[in-house]
Amino acid sequence: MSGVRSEDEDRPWRIADSGVVLAIRLTPKSSRDMVDGIRRLSDGGLVFAARVRAAPDKGKANAALIKLVASWLGASASSVEIITGQTSRLKLVSVKGDAGDLDQLLRRRMKAFGD
Repeated sequence: MSGVRSEDEDRPWRIADSGVVLAIRLTPKSSRDMVDGIRRLSDGGLVFAARVRAAPDKGKANAALIKLVASWLGASASSVEIITGQTSRLKLVSVKGDAGDLDQLLRRRMKAFGD
């Protein structure tokens, strides 16, 4: 799986009908829960780098990721869904909401990472 590619710019998300879809590389069993930057994959795609304390056991790391993304974007956990990569480190995560607002928030988050 590669990062999300946008036609107009290189970024780790794309606009969807009901919100945005994020490309995320998850590291489980970390010392803390956080989105700690943007990484370029070997295929050139970009992903958000996320870490969670939970182990990848019975969906615990995925549940922690959903909670983390919801908190990071100020969304409800029910609006966040892993759409691909349930058993992989590379995931596509859907966040339902106003696409324009989410896009602007993600642009600010990306700028804060220095990219």
